[in-house]
Amino acid sequence: MGDSVAGVASRGRTTEVDFALIGHQESWRAAADVLAFLRGPQRTPLPDDEIKDILPWIPPRAVCHVDVGSTVGAKTSGLYIDSFIPPDRLEAAYVHENIGRVRAAAAYAIKAGAKIVSLGGFSSILIEGNFDQLPQRHDTVFTTGNTLTVAFIVQGIKKMCALEGRNIRRSTLLIVGATGDVGSGCARCLAPIVSRVQLSARNVERLRRLAAELQADGVQVEIATDLQRFSAEADVVICAASLPSPSLLLGRIAPHAIVCDAGYPKNLSPSAQMLGTKVFFGGLGQITGGLRFAPDFHGILNRHPFPDVVHGCLLEGMALALERRFEAFSQGRGSITQERVEEIETIAARHGIYLAPLYNADGPVEDGLHCQTEWA
Repeated sequence: MGDSVAGVASRGRTTEVDFALIGHQESWRAAADVLAFLRGPQRTPLPDDEIKDILPWIPPRAVCHVDVGSTVGAKTSGLYIDSFIPPDRLEAAYVHENIGRVRAAAAYAIKAGAKIVSLGGFSSILIEGNFDQLPQRHDTVFTTGNTLTVAFIVQGIKKMCALEGRNIRRSTLLIVGATGDVGSGCARCLAPIVSRVQLSARNVERLRRLAAELQADGVQVEIATDLQRFSAEADVVICAASLPSPSLLLGRIAPHAIVCDAGYPKNLSPSAQMLGTKVFFGGLGQITGGLRFAPDFHGILNRHPFPDVVHGCLLEGMALALERRFEAFSQGRGSITQERVEEIETIAARHGIYLAPLYNADGPVEDGLHCQTEWA
């Protein structure tokens, strides 16, 4: 199987590689679908136990080409590189092994000649802005993609508030995973327009620094490492913690709260009891100018109920490639500002990349037109 996987991206293609996307699958079901596709329809699907045995031995490599179109006529091409990090090996015990996988995926992108590389999912968390952990490169730049992720989370929160008739300026905002790059970026964007802010994370010193930054601008801030310690119930919640599996149980949140699960893997535990809450998956955008995989991985790599929806962290690299701005736009923890968010929003929108239709595990959470795209 290794030879067939290795040959997928190189067979019959001479297109210049503008961008590369480094990702991994968030569940064993998704990983099984990728392997089944790569092995071909003529092969009998592998049993689950064999998949779990095989996956850790597959080295990072490209699995498909990606072509992206812009609504203003621009086009760009790249590669999707899977790091094949096993979904059950995201814990701290495997951090060195997984950094090695990200490094190998990065080396593949550099060798392929990618001008810009987006680090998706846990890839950016493992590197955490320390780009000198990546292999030496000459003409390849890396971005975590977190700024566009923040943009789509914030847009989604505002849209949900509008749909629910909620006045966001009267809301108490809770951010779980607040000191990470995405969480702190969301705090800087939303703190000025809510009534009060609650920040939760594991590192109390980082919490204090972020709180002091926001308080200097007149924001009312409360911090806690224990979600039960907050004094008020939050009615707008962003879950952006770097959890290896969906295990988060929210504490003090208001009935009918708006909850954005922006984790990859998802943050919220399936057993979480949140009757009346309005949950949506955040940080997702939709390409309206055309998205094509070769071979056709639609519905496998982008497992969403709407066409051409991609995580913001990967979309950032595509948008910058369409703009011909090959730069490390997002570089690590704590550097995302409102101004940078607005800048990447403008770039993405110029090429027809917008907030994706909102949905959760039960399906769409809104009515409306969902653009069916074609390659121009």
